Amino acid sequence: MAEQDSGQDRTEKPTPKKIADARKKGQIARSRELNTTLMLIIAAISFFMVGGYLGDELRLLMVADLTIERDMLLESNHLIEALKLNSWQALVFIAPFLLITLVSAFIGPLVMGGWNFTMSAAKPKFNKLSPIAGFKRMFGTHALIELVKSIAKVGLIGAVGALLLWGLSDEFFALSAEPVNQGIIHGGKMMLWVFLAFSTILLLVAAIDVPYQLWSHHKKLRMTRQELKDEFKQTDGNPELKAKVKAMQREMAQRRMLDDVPTANVVLINPTHFSVAIRYRDGDDDSPIVVAKGTDELAFRIREVAEKSNVPLFSAPPLTRALYYSTEIGQHIPTGLFIAVAKVLAYVYRINDQLGTATRNIHEPDDLEIPEEFRDLDRKNTKFER
Repeated sequence: MAEQDSGQDRTEKPTPKKIADARKKGQIARSRELNTTLMLIIAAISFFMVGGYLGDELRLLMVADLTIERDMLLESNHLIEALKLNSWQALVFIAPFLLITLVSAFIGPLVMGGWNFTMSAAKPKFNKLSPIAGFKRMFGTHALIELVKSIAKVGLIGAVGALLLWGLSDEFFALSAEPVNQGIIHGGKMMLWVFLAFSTILLLVAAIDVPYQLWSHHKKLRMTRQELKDEFKQTDGNPELKAKVKAMQREMAQRRMLDDVPTANVVLINPTHFSVAIRYRDGDDDSPIVVAKGTDELAFRIREVAEKSNVPLFSAPPLTRALYYSTEIGQHIPTGLFIAVAKVLAYVYRINDQLGTATRNIHEPDDLEIPEEFRDLDRKNTKFER
């Protein structure tokens, strides 16, 4: 296959988007051999169905046209009116056959690629006026294949025609001995059978052409690796740009979270890797809420903001990890951790109430019990179900 300007081979299968775009441009697999064969076969079958009726009506019409009274010959207006009437009647007689033939012209395209209407194919393409491109089409692979198909069709039709003439030679010679009406009918039926045989033998050509056209169309739509990458960027977005957007979104979310740290009552710490800020407002909150959480650098920034805002820090590694893995920002803490958090908040409240006075009788809670389901959630590698 021809290479792209970049020198890359078209080795990749076409994507659904590539196929859809080609369809919008009118690039669909079509087989002229299939269209022609189906039209001829349907026309032959139609002749068998309506040929007798059509022949009788046209015969009667011809007899009526040839039976002209002497007075009509002397007046041109009568002849013109008779011509108009007879022409209209003839059109009415052959209309069913013409309609069937018209419908059959759409069957082949519908079988190959379905219905597709687009104006892109009708737009003028000035690059087709190039003599060089014209010579390439004339002497290219496609032109050679079309030449082979034409020779094959002529050879097949010639061979079938010779066999039919040889087999029906006696009947053809016998037509001269039959009455005129009977001979016309007999000859017409023979010609219909010959026509149907010619049309049917073309099915062999169509059976070869259809797979070739499908393969050729698929081959033309094959893509290079660079085209695949470009399409991926267009459909799913540039990976680098998406990464930047996600980074900006994370940074904005962290900023909003850090802005909520001063509203917290206490920040639980690990103390080196985790930080969880908890807020509880009596009358406003039904239960304590996690307003910020983070690990490593973000945990350090939470502690830093808390110290600047005079928010107490409380070291409780198991409780901090349990809250971090079981609760999202803005959520109420799980009921299983109510007691442990309540003890921490009670301790913080007592410290705040006695701020500036002796706090020797206030002891840090050291009996913060963590239920089994909240222990080592990071090691269990399972999302906590609330």
